[in-house]
Amino acid sequence: MNTKPLIYVIDDEAEICDLVCQELERYNFSTQAFTTGEQALLAIKKQLPSLCIIDLGLPDMDGLSLVKKLFDDKKIGVIILSGRNSLPDKVLGLELGADDYISKPFDPRELVARVKSIIRRIVVNESPITSLHTASFGDWTFEQSTLTLANNKGDSFMLSAAETEILMVLLNAPRQILSRERLLSEDATSFDRSIDVRMSRLRKKIEHDHKNPKIIKTVYGAGYIFTLEVTWQ
Repeated sequence: MNTKPLIYVIDDEAEICDLVCQELERYNFSTQAFTTGEQALLAIKKQLPSLCIIDLGLPDMDGLSLVKKLFDDKKIGVIILSGRNSLPDKVLGLELGADDYISKPFDPRELVARVKSIIRRIVVNESPITSLHTASFGDWTFEQSTLTLANNKGDSFMLSAAETEILMVLLNAPRQILSRERLLSEDATSFDRSIDVRMSRLRKKIEHDHKNPKIIKTVYGAGYIFTLEVTWQ
């Protein structure tokens, strides 16, 4: 049985696909390459990968629309690998559900490091849970086993691996000021360390008015604080 994480590389440049696949396979990942979005979507219907690396400039669709489609299944990690280097593209990509954004030209070693980081998050989130795994706070509950956030009004969201990582730190230390460094994994990259986009995504789901947050507050110069009492079941 093949237990290697499966990575789909989706880029219209065959040379890039070959380079990325060869580098990942050196580090014990299984890979498949696709040069169009439709090819990748057909393959995903047959077998879910652990992670997709997606170029935005695909010939048959905008890579951002593919990111959005994949975000429906939160157990698939997503890295955008693109020559579109503008800040709006990066922010939009993360808001649509990507776990990371790497600009071309890129260092293959950095790409592998970021793939490893996201795979570790996914493995932790999918690990069997033998203790308390449902958190309740205010009108909300968070089911760790399914990454589902729901309230008593019927709203329900599935979180990405990156969103879950931050929320779990907050839930395990309510009413404490948490630094940015504590909210992120130790191997987070410099772009990861700008957590504003991920925090904004969480707030849009959890806050009544995300522009005036009451649950996850910013403590300027110090970090963030989760203001509600949390109970675990």
